[in-house]
Amino acid sequence: MGQSRRAAPLVVAALLVLAGCGGFVADGVDSGSAPSTATEAVPTDASTPSGANGTLAVHFINVGQSVATLLVSPEGETMLIDSGDFTDDGEYVLQYLDRLGIERIDHFVVSHNDADHIGGNAAVIRHYETEADGVGAVYDPGIAASTRTYERYLDAVETHDVTLYETREGDRIRFAGVETTVLGPPEPYLESAARNENSIVLRIEHGETSFLFTGDAEDDQERYLVETYGSELGATVLKAGHHGSASSTSGALLDAADPRTVVVSSAYDSQYGHPSNETLARLAARSVPTYWTATHGDTVLTSDGTAVTVSTQRAAPTDPLSLRAGDPIAPGTTDPVSERATYRAGSSPRTDTPVVTDGGTPTGNTSGDLVVDLIRADAAGDDRDNLNDEYVVFRNAGAAPLAIGGWTVTDESGRTYVFPEGATLGPDETVTLHTGSGTDTDTDRYWGAGRPIWNNGGDTVTVTDADNETVLERSY
Repeated sequence: MGQSRRAAPLVVAALLVLAGCGGFVADGVDSGSAPSTATEAVPTDASTPSGANGTLAVHFINVGQSVATLLVSPEGETMLIDSGDFTDDGEYVLQYLDRLGIERIDHFVVSHNDADHIGGNAAVIRHYETEADGVGAVYDPGIAASTRTYERYLDAVETHDVTLYETREGDRIRFAGVETTVLGPPEPYLESAARNENSIVLRIEHGETSFLFTGDAEDDQERYLVETYGSELGATVLKAGHHGSASSTSGALLDAADPRTVVVSSAYDSQYGHPSNETLARLAARSVPTYWTATHGDTVLTSDGTAVTVSTQRAAPTDPLSLRAGDPIAPGTTDPVSERATYRAGSSPRTDTPVVTDGGTPTGNTSGDLVVDLIRADAAGDDRDNLNDEYVVFRNAGAAPLAIGGWTVTDESGRTYVFPEGATLGPDETVTLHTGSGTDTDTDRYWGAGRPIWNNGGDTVTVTDADNETVLERSY
């Protein structure tokens, strides 16, 4: 192996190699080494193309109180970010990869070296180096841990002669078909080299869509990211930091990243209370639909470059404040995933982004133009005291204006609201129907009900046109 490109702490220093080989560019500077077979060398100033070819798939594997994420690029390369908890020794991750027929891990990213993130590292490396087509390279922030799990991981790297890169802000992993940028950890390390606060942070772009992975970054690293990158953190999908801990996924980070949706990876009965009520409240305040591996199970997001489709094993609430109303699904469950929602890349306001209901499935839609973007059945606080925070967002998904005057919205109990005559929705425009009272505008309508309409435990939104023909039914 070559010399270390940085002075890394403790035992990891002996294993770090010169960056720039194969699929890695250190500090934005290519060393000029020949590329590996896993990735094609590209100029370091290559810009992201305005178009996107193929599909990027991002698999959030249900590993309980832990995290493991598999990405498959449009060109078929694979990236594994973390490998689950030390208590299962990579069992759930390897089972999942086997079900998908993954024969090689081209890029193995270690967000940080806590045992609940590297628990399967040794097993994954051993399996792919002895029974499959190998591991292309491992990317590590370079901060050691004094655990047996960490020692086994480094032993596997050394035994199988796997390339290990110390990875820092400004580096770039050449992940074929997408643009991958490393935003952290910075140099020097933050907070006396605390592992959480120096997680590898990745932002991955595919066309107009993007994914932001912050590891277990907490207040210090999130503050650094926001101050350094601001709106450049913009992401269609954000993985909640530190399993949804209150110390992560801050309001400032959410405002900068402005995600269309968020995924939380933690156990249903987390001993740490993950995801925290504080984090869920921040997400709810911004109306961010949230998926939780504990109730949705394996969660697969596919991007065609313009939109991201979410598929999960189970239908469950996505309203952040209703997440715990879903039933738990055990790690290792092999149920197939089904499509739940599609989110377009785009800018604020959030209602420009299509969000399907809380795990619901359509029972009919004869129009094809009017769709439900979001149902917020559970208002903040007491529903009865906050009626206008209970609402349904409708969108015209068609290419022509949609005349909705005289159309009726009905819940399962038969309560009705009628859009006023002359009401229209332009292409891709939205209208929010609030339960309470207020002054109607083109974008906000008010039911005028004196009590909550939408059942927090599940309901059906039915829309009929002026001829009493059903236009849309959406259950959640």
